[in-house]
Amino acid sequence: GDGCGYTLFGQESGTFTSKNYPNTYPNSTVCEWKIQVKSGERILLKFGDFDIEDVDSCHSSYLRIYDGFGAARTELGTKYCGLALRPEDVIESKSHEVTVLFMSGTHISGRGFLASYATTDKTDLITCLDKASRFSQPEYRKYCPAGCLTPFGEISGTIPLGYRDSSLLCMAGIHAGVVSNALGGPISVVISNGIAYYDTAQANNITSKVGPLSATLFTFKTTGCYGTLGMEYGAIPESQISSSSVLEWTDHTGQYNVWKADRARLKKPGPPWAASFADEHQWLQIDLNKPTKVTGIITTGSTISMYNYYVSSYKIEHSEDGLRWTIYKDPNTDRDKIFQGNSDYHQEVRNNFIPPIVARFVKIRPTSWHQKIATKVELLGCQHNIHVIPKLTAPPAFVPRAKHYPPPVDKTTPPPEIKNTTVTPNITKDVPLAAILVPALVMVCTSVVLLLVCAWHWRNRKKKSEGTYDLPYWDRAGWWKGMKQFLPAKSAEHEETPVRYSSCEVSRLRPREVAMSAEYAQPLVGGAVGTLHQRSTFKPEEGKEPGYADLDSYNSPDQDIYHAYAEPLPTSGPEYATPIVMDMSGHPAGTMCLPSTSTFKAAGSQGPTLVGTYNKLLSRTDSSSSTQVLYDTPKVTPGACPVEEMVYQVPQPTANKDVPP
Repeated sequence: GDGCGYTLFGQESGTFTSKNYPNTYPNSTVCEWKIQVKSGERILLKFGDFDIEDVDSCHSSYLRIYDGFGAARTELGTKYCGLALRPEDVIESKSHEVTVLFMSGTHISGRGFLASYATTDKTDLITCLDKASRFSQPEYRKYCPAGCLTPFGEISGTIPLGYRDSSLLCMAGIHAGVVSNALGGPISVVISNGIAYYDTAQANNITSKVGPLSATLFTFKTTGCYGTLGMEYGAIPESQISSSSVLEWTDHTGQYNVWKADRARLKKPGPPWAASFADEHQWLQIDLNKPTKVTGIITTGSTISMYNYYVSSYKIEHSEDGLRWTIYKDPNTDRDKIFQGNSDYHQEVRNNFIPPIVARFVKIRPTSWHQKIATKVELLGCQHNIHVIPKLTAPPAFVPRAKHYPPPVDKTTPPPEIKNTTVTPNITKDVPLAAILVPALVMVCTSVVLLLVCAWHWRNRKKKSEGTYDLPYWDRAGWWKGMKQFLPAKSAEHEETPVRYSSCEVSRLRPREVAMSAEYAQPLVGGAVGTLHQRSTFKPEEGKEPGYADLDSYNSPDQDIYHAYAEPLPTSGPEYATPIVMDMSGHPAGTMCLPSTSTFKAAGSQGPTLVGTYNKLLSRTDSSSSTQVLYDTPKVTPGACPVEEMVYQVPQPTANKDVPP
């Protein structure tokens, strides 16, 4: 009827509008649409916009929807007018056929309607008027119907930067080349932060507009088969680019110019390819060397301002052998598809092939141009993986050889056994790379961790064993702690002089038990000082806490008693503390059997005498602790003193060394 507007129906989806939409529809018009999909399927119907003026309760202007065609059809719902249908409303048919009837009477206003349909398996169907700002999810999938390249609506942006959130989703999908206007299809949308400026671009018969700053933008997830195939960066050699003719001329300066076919490389500086004739028999051919999946093409004009040449429309032919050519057609039709080309000499224009082309040879045939046929080209796509299915050949017929042996009379010859000699093709499957790399990486990481742990443990153990004030590990046994008290310190810079003791004299000494677990140097005289000095290295007496300010062991009022602590090192003295000197030469050997020479280092060349002080020293020693002495007394029977002697090595003092009293 005369009330029909924009209409495009596909195999599984489509779009239609009232006349003059989105402007006011005319008076006294009628239009009827018949929608049909595959048998066994049903139809979903959605209205992106609905505004039919209600003058007389839907009597003269209305929309009616029927299930089926002709007289047998049944109405779905009722008459619709006013704002009865909202974008979220969905009408579902009961069969694979639907009739939509629009009637208009006399009215003043009303935009009419825009409707889209798809089969019921497209539950995420949207209309051509839905914008990205309507959906809040960061990622989502929708189905765009066929026919969303409408004369109304607009978009801002391009790929790969993205589209402004105010753009129509399905129109942007056509512009990006992810869906076809003739077929429709699913889109996968990703939302991200907006940018300050959206540039204009021309692609697939849609020109996007410049857009200002927006809070968000959206892009599309694709299969990734949109890379350049080699015209721009030279992967396609000059020998694989040919043309019907080449423009040659001499300019006003006398310079000879040839615009050959190999100059038809996108973004290459200099002139383009140009044909010597301006007719529809000219072409530019590109050999991809092997069958390739081609998903799109980008073209420009001459790119030289003084030569405003460009191709405004063209056809695409493709071939696998270069002999038999096929013209690319509009989907679902037998019409040759005319691609929109350039509108100036410098701007790039992209067109996508949906469905893609799989061919070795691609030929561009200009159908319209400005002044002269001149262009630069780049093909988009990816390598085509050919899956060869092995063919099984029938095995040769088995013919048993005749045997000339006479068969036995009483036996029957069995029939020959025919075995199936068909060889099953060995179809190898690629082992996933992850199945090999993951265990290897786990083993390497585990080994590194173990090595680091072992190195850390060895380093700590080495530090403990090499500490400045720590003892070696083997020197920490309890018996050695006691035995090392008997050994005098050696000095590498002094000569050692043996001091001899009579075993008999030692046996008459009062035996005392050496503390095996002492961790401190043992004091010679117990009870001389009640508390320990701050710098003392001796073990405090049992039951007492160490004192640091009670008494000064070096300023004791009793000068006859030698201090219980090792004397401090002089400023320039040897490394070891000077031990206490006890000279027993003043006492008769027959009484105590004590030697005349001590094992301790003397303060000078001669040791000080202890006349009258031995008893006091011994009494103090007995009163403090009878269990802690410097040496362990050998167990011998008192009696006559044998001649054998015990020899100890002690370091000799340096001559003229002053020792503090």
